[in-house]
Amino acid sequence: MALNNSKNRINKIKRTLDPNNLVNIAYPVFVKNTPIKTGNARSRTSKYGTEISANYPYAQRLDNGWSKQSPDGMVKPTIAAIRAYIKKTLGI
Repeated sequence: MALNNSKNRINKIKRTLDPNNLVNIAYPVFVKNTPIKTGNARSRTSKYGTEISANYPYAQRLDNGWSKQSPDGMVKPTIAAIRAYIKKTLGI
């Protein structure tokens, strides 16, 4: 019985930490935290497999808090959301 519980727990951890799953959690948070002025930054943010691409020359400035709309940038809130998801899902 304990072995089954261990296997179930390991499978849950694998599903939770699967990169395809994590990018599906991260992408909407990243986009939501991308400031909007003209819409260029959000429209040029995309997901390719397990990567999020911010394909515009001022992405780093925005991520460093350049915009008052998103003073924490995009990466910090995205990482926080992933951590919260992992903690909630795994009960840690």
